[in-house]
Amino acid sequence: MKLPQAIFLDLDDTVLDDTGSVISSWTDACAEAARRRPELDPAKLYEVNREHADWWWSDPTRHREGRLNLRKASHEILTEALRRLGCDDPELAHDISNLYRDLREERTGPFPGAFDLIDQLRAAGVRLGMMTNGAADAQRAKIERFGLAPHFDHIVIEGELGVGKPNRQVYDILLRELRVDPTQTWAIGDNLEFDVLAPMELGIYGIWLDPAGRGCDGPQQPDRIMAALTQLFD
Repeated sequence: MKLPQAIFLDLDDTVLDDTGSVISSWTDACAEAARRRPELDPAKLYEVNREHADWWWSDPTRHREGRLNLRKASHEILTEALRRLGCDDPELAHDISNLYRDLREERTGPFPGAFDLIDQLRAAGVRLGMMTNGAADAQRAKIERFGLAPHFDHIVIEGELGVGKPNRQVYDILLRELRVDPTQTWAIGDNLEFDVLAPMELGIYGIWLDPAGRGCDGPQQPDRIMAALTQLFD
C-alpha cells in the first residue's frame, strides 16, 4: 500500500479510547449518588440521566458549547436528571457529576496498538497532524499525559484555535503547517462529518472508523471504512 505524504488523525475515540468507559463511569457515579441519598434508585438515575444526555448532546449548539466545558455540561445534565426524580440537591449534583468526569479521565487510555501504528507511520516518513475538538486545557492534558506531542508535526485544538472541526480552517492549517497537498493526505477519525466528510471536500482521502459496524447509508460516503486505527495496513 502506498502511504500518503501526510495523515491527519483525530484524538478521542481514534487514538485514545475516550468513551469506552462512559457506562462504567456513570454506573459507579450513580451508585455513589444512591449511597449518599438512599431514596435514589441508581439504575433509574442512570437511565434518566442517559436519556437526558442523549437529548442534550443532540443539539449542535449545546454540543459545541458543552465539549468546551465538559464538567459544566455533565453537571447540567445530571442536575436535570435528579430533578426529574424529585431530588433537588445542588451539592450532590456537583459532587457526582465531577466524580463521573474524574472517572472518565482516569479510565481514558490508548487503543491497543495505536501508538505502535503511529510510530510505524513516523518511521515511514509520513507527516502527522492531530485535529481535535474540545477545551484547550483538557485536550492538552491528554496529549501531555500520553506523551503524544513529539509524534505529531502539528496539533490543532479547537479551544486553542477558536474554531473546531468541521470548520475548513482546521484542515487548511494542517495542510499549510505540514506543507502537503490535499491529494497526498489522508484524514482518519470516528466522527463521519467532522473527521472524514469535511476534509474530503478539500480533496483529502477520508477514512472513517466505524467500530460498531453501523455502516454509512447517506449520500456522502467515506473513501474507506475501518473498525480500528490498527487496521490501516490490513
